[in-house]
Amino acid sequence: MYLLGYDIGSSSVKVCLVEASSGKVIASEFSPKKEMKITAVHPGWAEQNPVDWWTNLKLAHEAVMHEAGINAEDIKGIGITWQMHGLILVDKDQNLLRPSIIWCDSRAVPYGEKAFKEIGEEKCLSHLLNSPGNFTASKLAWVKENEPEIFEKIDKIMLPGDYIAMRLSGEIGITVEGLSEGIFWDFKNNCISEDVINYYGIPKSFFPEIVPTFGIQSAVSAVAAEELGLKEGTPISYRAGDQPNNALSLNVFNPGEIASTAGTSGVVYGVLDKLDYDKLSRVNTFAHVNHTEELTRLGVLLCINGTGILNSWLKHNLATSLSSYGDMNDMASLSPVGAKGLSIIPFGNGAERVLENKETNCSIHGINFNIHTKGDILRAAQEGIVFSYEYGMDIMRNIGMDIQVIRAGNANMFLSSIFRKSLAGVSNAVIELYDTDGAVGAARAAGMGIGFYADSKEAFASLERIAVIEPQLEKREQYLEAYSRWKQHLNEIV
Repeated sequence: MYLLGYDIGSSSVKVCLVEASSGKVIASEFSPKKEMKITAVHPGWAEQNPVDWWTNLKLAHEAVMHEAGINAEDIKGIGITWQMHGLILVDKDQNLLRPSIIWCDSRAVPYGEKAFKEIGEEKCLSHLLNSPGNFTASKLAWVKENEPEIFEKIDKIMLPGDYIAMRLSGEIGITVEGLSEGIFWDFKNNCISEDVINYYGIPKSFFPEIVPTFGIQSAVSAVAAEELGLKEGTPISYRAGDQPNNALSLNVFNPGEIASTAGTSGVVYGVLDKLDYDKLSRVNTFAHVNHTEELTRLGVLLCINGTGILNSWLKHNLATSLSSYGDMNDMASLSPVGAKGLSIIPFGNGAERVLENKETNCSIHGINFNIHTKGDILRAAQEGIVFSYEYGMDIMRNIGMDIQVIRAGNANMFLSSIFRKSLAGVSNAVIELYDTDGAVGAARAAGMGIGFYADSKEAFASLERIAVIEPQLEKREQYLEAYSRWKQHLNEIV
């Protein structure tokens, strides 16, 4: 018996097949091998064609099924996770009306800021747990004002995972977690926010049927079964945005537990059991995967747009002679803690929530042509990313998060020893690395959705911890000094 997990990222789509009883990964693949295209028609814009997600899902899925060599009827559940906050619009025939405005697009910032003031800051924070900000609702408001001919044709709005579920099943649904990440959910009244949709002029008919995060949401259609080589009727039994799902992948379900990722964007995510929020909406509070009306489980999300994308930019523009990220890490390791006084502010990927939606761009401070090398720049970039995490974690601590242990998958920036040691050093937290990823987590969660696993404890019993990184106390002062210098440069900018 097998479970499928689909992870719809902005760089690639990953597919994973898990054997349900053992939790063992049978096969996994991603597509494309180079990063998916993000279109920026204007500065600060970021769009992707959802058809590209589906095309790459099919390619990765085909590779997984070929490698596994199993019968389609043995797949008993499908889980989906996705890049959060994207906006997908379809007409009554389920045709796309425009490309998706994705998470790092900042065009809607003024709409969210205006709504925050005019709906009322206290009302937004107490009911939505966030400012409308640059989230899905504000992106839809931008479409209404700037593309009225498209707005008039909208039948349903979706998030990226809802679109994939639609392509799989022909049915459109949305979860409370998805509604909350779009800033459409009123936590006090447990319903779609009348304040938001009335303010923006969004018809309630635009919203699909609400489906449970875990449970039989829909089933694979005959059309999709033919396209993918699946069995018609295979249940789609779980879906969640990538950060709640990544926390789930690391068995983070309960208050005080912390998860982190460091891909294109970077995240620290902790679970709370009470309605709470940052008054400046620099970190955001959403429904966690196990949140219900009866059981409050909220995810406090620190998101830094300019993380792995900075490392990727350096690889393609500065470190072109190096063949891999591992080679970059080796070169960076020749530089000492603090990179000889060099500081890099990594916020070069659009507006940053942690900076109250300011768009500062990336900047280098203190470079000296006589002493600094390429390795110093590479190290300062990784430390700058780490320091942006610590800057946000200070905000999380101020609203009650106790950050002592950070769990992460052994992937992306966490593959770098410099990154791991710097994060432990400046935060004074223990870093635990696990052999998992979002697609694996979505597959396990699909098993919870069909009832194969009794609970999360059973679903994640085989989760393997592969490394523990303790803070290097003898270097803590060096990390704190470098962080203080970095923060001074940031304060001068903002």
